[in-house]
Amino acid sequence: MARPNYIELPTRDIATAQGFYEQAFGWRLTGFGPTYACTMTGDVDIGLQADAAEATKAPLPVIQVEDLEAALAAVTAAGGTVVRPIFSFPGGRRFQFTDPSGNELAVMQPDAHHG
Repeated sequence: MARPNYIELPTRDIATAQGFYEQAFGWRLTGFGPTYACTMTGDVDIGLQADAAEATKAPLPVIQVEDLEAALAAVTAAGGTVVRPIFSFPGGRRFQFTDPSGNELAVMQPDAHHG
């Protein structure tokens, strides 16, 4: 079953953003290089993207699915526009699309050992 599992927030300063969320909400964020950090609770997690070339303009909801290729076909058939084709990241693979209203979302399939 597809479910929202992640929200990625664009940020200009990873250290400041990470410090804010850790202090304000007590979240533990794991760093993945100099421009990315995220919670890893296994529920709906939050990611912080400070790489201007990778960050979206608004928060990016991420929907987890069991079959990424089938989801890509379904999104396209339903009228979505793929803006980033399938790519790998630590923990899985995903693609990004805009819906008919122009909202950008991502769809991800975790690696077998992260499912």
